[in-house]
Amino acid sequence: MRKLLLPFLLLFCALPSSAFNLFEGRETISLSGQWNYIVDPMNTGIYKYQMQLQKPKKRYFADRHFYEDKTTLIEYDFDHAPTLAVPGDWNTQSDKLYYYEGSVWYRRKVDFKPQEVRRWFLYFGAVNYQCMVGINNNILGTHKGGFTPFWFEVTDVLQEGENSLVVWVNNTRGVSEVPTLNFDWWNYGGITRDVLLVSVPKVFISDYRISFDGKNIDIKVCLDGGNGSVTVEIPELGIRKKACTGRDGEVSFKVKADPERWSPENPKLYEINVSTADDVIRDKVGFRTIKVNGEQILLNDKPVFLRGVAVHDESIGTNPGRCKNEDEARALLVAAKDLGCNFLRLAHYPHSEQMVRLAEEMGFMLWEEIPCYWNIDWSSEETYANAENQLMEMIGRDANRAATIIWSVANETPRTQERLEFLGKLLAKARSMDPTRLISAAMQKDKPDFYHPVIEDELIELTNIISFNQYIGWYDGKPADCDKITWTIPRGKPVLISEFGGGALYGNHGSDTELFTEEYLELLYRKNLEMISRIPALNGLCPWCLKDFRSPKRPLNGIQDDFNRKGLIDEQGRRKQAFYVVQEYYHSLAGR
Repeated sequence: MRKLLLPFLLLFCALPSSAFNLFEGRETISLSGQWNYIVDPMNTGIYKYQMQLQKPKKRYFADRHFYEDKTTLIEYDFDHAPTLAVPGDWNTQSDKLYYYEGSVWYRRKVDFKPQEVRRWFLYFGAVNYQCMVGINNNILGTHKGGFTPFWFEVTDVLQEGENSLVVWVNNTRGVSEVPTLNFDWWNYGGITRDVLLVSVPKVFISDYRISFDGKNIDIKVCLDGGNGSVTVEIPELGIRKKACTGRDGEVSFKVKADPERWSPENPKLYEINVSTADDVIRDKVGFRTIKVNGEQILLNDKPVFLRGVAVHDESIGTNPGRCKNEDEARALLVAAKDLGCNFLRLAHYPHSEQMVRLAEEMGFMLWEEIPCYWNIDWSSEETYANAENQLMEMIGRDANRAATIIWSVANETPRTQERLEFLGKLLAKARSMDPTRLISAAMQKDKPDFYHPVIEDELIELTNIISFNQYIGWYDGKPADCDKITWTIPRGKPVLISEFGGGALYGNHGSDTELFTEEYLELLYRKNLEMISRIPALNGLCPWCLKDFRSPKRPLNGIQDDFNRKGLIDEQGRRKQAFYVVQEYYHSLAGR
């Protein structure tokens, strides 16, 4: 069966990659709510559809279950199936699906009234990990990658009245996937972010890009379906610019301006309207510059210290799961704000657009990354294409967000020539798509001598900053060893500690020499912060991490219980003693 599946399931989203701002300011119909579902651990449905696809000139997508015995169709009809909330992961909605990795079929009925002069697109914020989508027995296409948006045009397949929307979702890990078999977070399956029907005119604005170099606002607009006149307005700045696209539907121009700069202290956003005769996108954007000058990171031409914390896209609560709405994202950001942060590392994959936009409004700078995590299949062209596609979708979605200052392509990857070539291509791709931001990857230290760790990763030559993870006092030695550490780090670029920390169970008190006690973690942070402060060219740090998060790699009964306990708060939001250590340190740096 595996050989039969591969040719079909390795397709990516069929829509052109330029259309990244599809639903901003548009007429949309939310498809959130309860969807019927059927669990299919043997992929019986895919097998049947694969056989159907081999028949010439026919494309099928059944919205009933998959057995040839017609007497069982009513029994397995979706109308009689249980439901799952969309958006949402299936793991925290059903005890039976808590550890489940495999296939689930979703179905929702959609009422629709056609409009002759409109086009319609079906938009998914994210589905983990791969999916196939169909409406009314028509297969629209497939998508791979669990954290980035995709969409299909459905103008010609939607029918007046009731429509049947079916989505096959599979979160099975694979050796050639991104991420691969081994990763340290929960593999939440399902339709985890919003699903929308989006209405646009026949010729519509498929994308716009806006950036600021300190003197000029650069604007690029792309149309789909034809060409024509485009107007860009920023009313508060008195800007109104009209231009005509070329035959390719694209137009670019500069406007001289002196806007109020976006910053964590003043997260100023301007309303912007991009319009044609029949279409309009309304958005809010910030204007700022970010660059490196020697060993400093400059925000708006002034040195900035990144008071950060790493965050997983997982909610706070007694039954935490993948964040599914604005309130759950905001709760994480409020906790980070209370910690004293002006910077977040969104680990280890693209977080929701809700998270990114809220962070921008609240004044957080952001590091965004794709899940090239640990040791993936560096020699596979298919794996590289997957990683590059996820990178393009992440950059495409958030290219207009002032909050995002760093694109990252990897975390803790082993130093090999194949890996260097793979990540080097990704870094070059990121720079070609967006030369206005910094690029990096979370590297690791080398230990020729325990007390003299060295940072000498070849990626340093390709990145704007030297960012690395270290766990002295947890995986390496004891907290007291921090007093004796002497770092060897190349000079000439800013340094960012992208991870450090250790674990503790909230409320577990004891000696500061006993692992998983709050006292041990408090001491670990005090010693690490003293050590880190001695590093030359230090421009920021990201404790690992804000909140305890689910991970099946953490089975220690009574302590971990399927949670990585390295959070400064626990899964319910309760603050550990180490939280206040970091908070005090960040408050002492507030002027930097």
